[in-house]
Amino acid sequence: MNKNLLTLFFMALAGIAFGQPAKKSAKNLPNVIYICADDLGYGDLSCYGATKINTPNLDRLAATGIRFTDGHATSATCTPSRYAFMTGEYPWRKKGTGILPGDAALIIPTNKTTLPNLFKKAGYQTGIVGKWHLGLGDAVAKDWNGEVKPGPNEVGFDYSFIFPATADRVPTVFLENHKVLALEANDPIEVDYAKKVGNDPIGKEHPELLKMQSSPGQGHNQTIVNGIGRIGYMSGGKMARWVDEEVSTTFLNVAQGFIEKHQKQPFFLYYALTEPHVPRMPATRFKGKSGLGLRGDAILQLDWTIGEIMKQLKLLGIDKNTMIVFTSDNGPVLDDGYQDEAVTRQNGHQPAGVLRGGKYSALEGGTRVPFIVNWPGQLKPKVSPALVSQMDLIASFSKLIQQPIPGGDATDSENLLDALMGKSQKGRSVFVEQGGALSLLKDGWKYISPSNGGTFMQDVGIETGNLPTAQLYHLTDDLGEKNNLADKYPERVKEMAALLEQVKTKK
Repeated sequence: MNKNLLTLFFMALAGIAFGQPAKKSAKNLPNVIYICADDLGYGDLSCYGATKINTPNLDRLAATGIRFTDGHATSATCTPSRYAFMTGEYPWRKKGTGILPGDAALIIPTNKTTLPNLFKKAGYQTGIVGKWHLGLGDAVAKDWNGEVKPGPNEVGFDYSFIFPATADRVPTVFLENHKVLALEANDPIEVDYAKKVGNDPIGKEHPELLKMQSSPGQGHNQTIVNGIGRIGYMSGGKMARWVDEEVSTTFLNVAQGFIEKHQKQPFFLYYALTEPHVPRMPATRFKGKSGLGLRGDAILQLDWTIGEIMKQLKLLGIDKNTMIVFTSDNGPVLDDGYQDEAVTRQNGHQPAGVLRGGKYSALEGGTRVPFIVNWPGQLKPKVSPALVSQMDLIASFSKLIQQPIPGGDATDSENLLDALMGKSQKGRSVFVEQGGALSLLKDGWKYISPSNGGTFMQDVGIETGNLPTAQLYHLTDDLGEKNNLADKYPERVKEMAALLEQVKTKK
């Protein structure tokens, strides 16, 4: 071996072959699996008080870990809450972070610290499996038949297996890294959210072709895929289109493959579940099992999925070196586009539990969600009242894996590692929730800023929390936000309103 080859050999051993910088050693660091459900409510799990549905696997995860009673998404809808935990920044600070259409451009910055690239810099293998809904490409107009980027791979994931937006939006395809899976060259995909493309039937014109009817006025009546009307128009990609009943198990199999492949090295997996978001079309084995309609069945499928991941970790012998964080992107909704018996077969089940509101709402049901942290042998089981947020995972994991965050990145994220590890019951002191209006939490109090929006969303059956005057609730005694104390404590209202403005103007 000549001198140059010998030099390259030792560079490769050191992880710096071909001029690439060596990754920081990740020895003795835990694997981390971040699992985010979709539209799962505070009261949807039996470990959070549900009595009409049983979720044994998540109950076990909670019973052997830390179950937080004051865990939050930043926002009452999906895209902004996912933006927040990816970036460590309140989404309302950046325009364009509302609910995205399926053809939106990427909204996550590629030159800032993100949750996955924090781990990547620390030497982890990073992967995402599941729902994305944070945009793809540099513009709305994109070629779905070539490489679709930038996307997850450009913001820190070594491997990605996703669908672009939500299950009720086109294109209804899987992307593995930059390519649509199973796409045939002679059947190119075209997507448009403004006008019809191609000759596929649409739900509005052909309701007789639907196996699940769309709810009136909610827009889920455009291109039909798998007997279900979607939002948006799509043509082509017939072989690439998914079958709804197989989406969840497909994601599970891919996630398990990622875990098995990287079992001997630290990995970070963002596992973005689709349940119980619409259209709710679980595998046949779960249909009719919950007694609560397809939404309840989807929650049973979600719980089973968690059980399969837990079994795999134990079988591989890596459960004791794997931290699992389980949560939801926002609160629950029953009627959100399809007539799937979620309302008619509710059977007394309260998806938000004791909370008012739900998805889209400024009330607690919009952002207070299940939040469980499990790490066998490292965490003592307990129920914690600490105020924690998904946005704080970046700063907290920065401390856990000793990977610093550059100045100016993740500026709203706080290090809550002691709370997440159960060493402290003190979490955030101040937190802003984004529903129809912005709200502020501090010391057990909640202030909802005045808003002229309607008080009730008739189409989805959810209280918005909007009022033209300020609202003040003492959540410690009134978690259901039944007693507005704004008139009784005007000075506290003034103080919290001023604090909210201070947070909003923070640089």
